[in-house]
Formats: sequence, structure tokens, C-alpha cells
Amino acid sequence: MSTATYNRTTGRRKCAIAQAKLSSGSGEITVNGKPYQQAFPLTDHRRTIEQPFIVTDTLGKYNVEIKVTGGGITGQAGAIRLAIARGLVSVNENFKGVLRQHGLLTRDPRIKERKKYGLKRARKAPQYTKR
Repeated sequence: MSTATYNRTTGRRKCAIAQAKLSSGSGEITVNGKPYQQAFPLTDHRRTIEQPFIVTDTLGKYNVEIKVTGGGITGQAGAIRLAIARGLVSVNENFKGVLRQHGLLTRDPRIKERKKYGLKRARKAPQYTKR
């Protein structure tokens, strides 16, 4: 981009980290160099990514270039959603109330619980045998 202004924001969810570059444009969303429809085939994940734009009624007004790493596909979609919401707030401060009302500016703190010794997973214990 030559003279176009853009905002860089970061979003996190589980182990996924998304860095979004938001600029005014035709509504093109690219994830790791691919269109987001190709990167996220499920409609639930696409809807998650589009949610900040739908809530603020800005669908098709901003181009977003996203670099996402780590985690699974659901965590990546949540991280992208947070990054886009933060980018929209940095573009227009008036969006903050609407996005906060829909819970799009809150980082989801839930992460995978660590495995404990003596157990098979974080909470699953080996089967008890009486005899």
C-alpha cells in the first residue's frame, strides 16, 4: 500500500494469534494470503469473522488482511473476530459501545487445562478396579 492508511490490531483466542491490518476498501478479507471463504469452509466460522462488521453495519466497507498462527480453526476464527473488532474501534470510536454490547471486545480467557500427573488427561482418571 502506498499512501493508504491502515490500522494494525491483534486478537487472541485459546492458542491462536491473529494480526489484522484494516484499511478502507471494498470489503475484501484475506487470511494468510487466501480469501477467508477458502481458509474457513464452515459457515459458522465465516459468520464469526463477519460478526463485527454486521454489528457495526460496515460489511463491505473495509479491507482486512489477516495473518493468523497457532491453535485450531475455531480458535483462529475467534482471534480474527477480536482483531477485527479492535481495528474497527481504532477506526471509529463510536463503534466501541455497540461492539462491547455484543461482547466482541472481550478476550475469551478460556484455554486448555494442563494435564495432571496420575491422570490420563486434565481431569480424566484411570478406571477404578475393585479386584
